[in-house]
Amino acid sequence: MIEYLWKAAFAFYSDTSQQAEVWVSKRLLLILEGKSSTVAGGMRGSATKRQLSASQRQPVDKCARYLLNNAAYLKYHDYLKAGLPIATGVIEGACRHLIKDRMDITGARWSLMGAEAVLRLRSLYVSGDGKSIGPFT
Repeated sequence: MIEYLWKAAFAFYSDTSQQAEVWVSKRLLLILEGKSSTVAGGMRGSATKRQLSASQRQPVDKCARYLLNNAAYLKYHDYLKAGLPIATGVIEGACRHLIKDRMDITGARWSLMGAEAVLRLRSLYVSGDGKSIGPFT
């Protein structure tokens, strides 16, 4: 979601502008407070007020659409209250490292049981916990 915000910010400010950073920071805080729909409406209003051309406002509209279409999933204020993690990039990176890098090799075909067995072993290996269970020979 943050990539969408940065692209929208650059529709209003140059990519070297400190104002773009402030703009993104303010909107991120509002989204974390559960106000993603307000942010979407505000940025569209700003694009109209500044009379951005269709090509200039494309990243703004794309970001606003993303925020509105995913509002049901952007309840960060609720997630934070519940103590849940909200940094999906870290989780996605771990999934790529653990799963995709092993399972998505050229020519590989996996049965469900085979894939599960390999991923269990890989998770033990990657986490370092495999040392405690001994060798698999």
